[in-house]
Amino acid sequence: RALAGLTHKLPVASHIMLSLALTLPAFLPGQGMGMRRGVASGVTMAAKQTPHGGTLVDLFSSDAAAAAASADIKVELTDRQSCDVELLCNGGFSPLTGFMNEAEYNSVVEDMKLPSGLIFGLPVVMDTGDANVKVGSKLLLTYQGTDMAVMTVESLFTPDKPKECLNCYGTASIEHPGVRMVAMERGSTYVGGPLQGLGVPTRDFPCATPKEVRETLPDGADVVAFQCRNPVHRAHYELFTRALDAPNVGEDAVVLVHPTCGPTQEEDIPGSVRHKTYVVLQDETKDTPSGKRTRWAFLPYSMHMAGPREAIHHMMIRKNFGCTHFIIGRDMAGSKSSVTGDDFYGAFEAQDLAKARADELGVQAVPSLNLVCDPDGNYITADEAKEKGIEVMKLSGTKFRKMLRAGEEIPEWFAFKSVVDVLRAEWK
Repeated sequence: RALAGLTHKLPVASHIMLSLALTLPAFLPGQGMGMRRGVASGVTMAAKQTPHGGTLVDLFSSDAAAAAASADIKVELTDRQSCDVELLCNGGFSPLTGFMNEAEYNSVVEDMKLPSGLIFGLPVVMDTGDANVKVGSKLLLTYQGTDMAVMTVESLFTPDKPKECLNCYGTASIEHPGVRMVAMERGSTYVGGPLQGLGVPTRDFPCATPKEVRETLPDGADVVAFQCRNPVHRAHYELFTRALDAPNVGEDAVVLVHPTCGPTQEEDIPGSVRHKTYVVLQDETKDTPSGKRTRWAFLPYSMHMAGPREAIHHMMIRKNFGCTHFIIGRDMAGSKSSVTGDDFYGAFEAQDLAKARADELGVQAVPSLNLVCDPDGNYITADEAKEKGIEVMKLSGTKFRKMLRAGEEIPEWFAFKSVVDVLRAEWK
């Protein structure tokens, strides 16, 4: 469909059945990759994984006041743009050292690669509708009172938005939230150029940099990333802790639970509430055998719901944070039509693309287990339950929310009591 039409609210989150595969599944600047940018300093590695492109970039200026004073136009960032700026400056989007120019944008849209040939999931772009912005302009990028970066404009271009949407999201339908964002939130002109980092805003989640996260990881061990944007319940916890036993994961591996904290979807639980659920769960499980092999960090990233392409993007980002593996399951970063409710992607499209490009990317995919709960409260695979004729317990996401709001008791096989207590107190 053409990039036109009325906006539609996304439907309420689809039911989450524990009898289905659980897929709360689970980020890169450097030099020498054919990038045109200013000077970017690299940082020392503290984990097994090599950053994407070979160098983890740090764009933060040693003299933020002088850098800010050089700007001639002030730009207030959106929530989504602020996340992109933070990840560019701290190295989460390595090897980029700024927003993509036209050649880089076209290359990623067309081939899912930078001009150098390095795989890259989605374009990272800045837009403007300000006629005063010219090549050579210095933009002071601010967000809610924080000066985040200075951008030197090297490139102004008109993007092919229908092509961007078709290639990156697999559709040009306005019913897709990512397409709607490209078509209706972004301006008609994209701006490319290098950044100088100035500061980081205070978010609902305290977001550690790739360097900081790497310093918490064991030397020489595999690190399995788990991506989510909702509270972690029992089945999710079983899923990511059992991923450490996957055949392609090393014996001394740890799991990095790495929720996104940028703008999500309208029906998602607010970030401040989600953060509290993660904190109490981390505290509850820290002394258990699984808890001792689990690390937690938070990611300033805004979901595109781009399915297969976004799976590659997430794997690439987590590579910069030191991860060697990435848990991925059914309908990773998937989306439904806001009109018909139909899925835009096949259930295993993201997993298939991730497995096919894993070696090229340097991050291995760990397919998520299809877990169900037996009558004794134990989690087993759906195949085992079927083979043994075991009846499984089910609770949909819709039913869970109704029980929560009604003050009904939530079964502990489904959710951690500490998490439920936070949701009851904070989420209405």
